[in-house]
This record gives sequence, structure tokens and C-alpha cells, in this order.
Amino acid sequence: MYDVVLLVEQELNEPDAKRVVELHQDMPEPVTYHVLVPCHNAEAGVEASISALGTADLYGPGLATQRQDLAEAQKAIDTEAKGCTGRSVQRLRDLGQNAEGGISHDRPIDALIATVDMVDGQEVIILTRPHVVAEFFHLDWTNSARRHLGVPVLHLLEHDPQKASAS
Repeated sequence: MYDVVLLVEQELNEPDAKRVVELHQDMPEPVTYHVLVPCHNAEAGVEASISALGTADLYGPGLATQRQDLAEAQKAIDTEAKGCTGRSVQRLRDLGQNAEGGISHDRPIDALIATVDMVDGQEVIILTRPHVVAEFFHLDWTNSARRHLGVPVLHLLEHDPQKASAS
């Protein structure tokens, strides 16, 4: 079994699923894809924003009263991420592939490292939109993954269906 971990920024669309599968079409052994979708942590995001603004003294106490709203927001975020993961996995399965997936609230690279370790991944594919500034300064997921993992890491840019239909 050849295990490939896919870190995707958003739902794997059909053209991207086909492109990923084509990369492994000549593999002599079965391939299993492990789709990982990072999930935003609503409460941590709000707290980080308040701290970054230096206004924790003003807004920090009010955050405690907003816990229920944040919990509901997190539930909605998790539901969307799980749906994204499920649809991505199903696209790979529709192409005749073994696939599973999950979401993570950890930092994307930490979750990626843990997933590669857990499934004994032999390859990583990171699928994102273009992030010119992060890539220029080597702060993007791909460069971070290459620094921390001992497996091949491929970065693919997501297929943009709007640009393709405009051509």
C-alpha cells in the first residue's frame, strides 16, 4: 500500500481530483489517499485578534459572555469542513481510489506531520490557491512541510473553474 496525504485548503474539485489520481496511475501497488482539511478555530481566532490589537483588557472579559455564540460558530465551521472533506473523499472514490479524510483544528503543518506519522505516509501533496507573499518568504505550507518531513512533498495550485470557463 502506498499512502499519500493530501493537505487541501478547500474542497477538492473534480479536475484536481483527476490530476492527483493521474500522478499515481502507474503505481505498482494500491494507493490510499488521506485527505486533511484544516479547520479554523473560531474562539482562538477571536482571542488572537483581540490580543494582536492590544485590546484584551477592553474586550477580553466580554469574550466570556460570547462563548455560546463562538461554540455555535465553531459548530458551523466544523460542519462545513467535514462536508468539504466528505465531498473531497467521495470525488477520489468516484475515480476508483481508496480514500479517507478528516479535519484538524491544529496548525495545518502540525496536523500534516501527525497524519503522515499516523498513516506512515510515503508522499504529501499540498493543494492550495496561489499565496505569492507566503511562498516568496518560504512561509507557505509546502516549504514548512519540506523542512519537517522526510517524504516527497508536491505543491499543486488548485484548478480555478472560473478561469477555465473564461478561456
